[in-house]
Amino acid sequence: MEDELIGTVKLFAGNFTPRNYLECDGRLLPIREYQALFALLADTYGGDRQTTFALPKLDRIGQCRYIICVKGIFPSRD
Repeated sequence: MEDELIGTVKLFAGNFTPRNYLECDGRLLPIREYQALFALLADTYGGDRQTTFALPKLDRIGQCRYIICVKGIFPSRD
């Protein structure tokens, strides 16, 4: 789904993480590899703001989990 906006969070009922998404599990990511997502999240959820930043940590609801789009369209403000 490369037509999804980067940073979009969805509740997902599948037993896998779709391509271009990561689970919202609070993990640290390297800024160098996820520059567009870092431009949106910065250090809102953690990280050192120099080399790493964190994804939001959102608890599962039953078997469903939250996922965040990490590759797609960069959202515009207009």
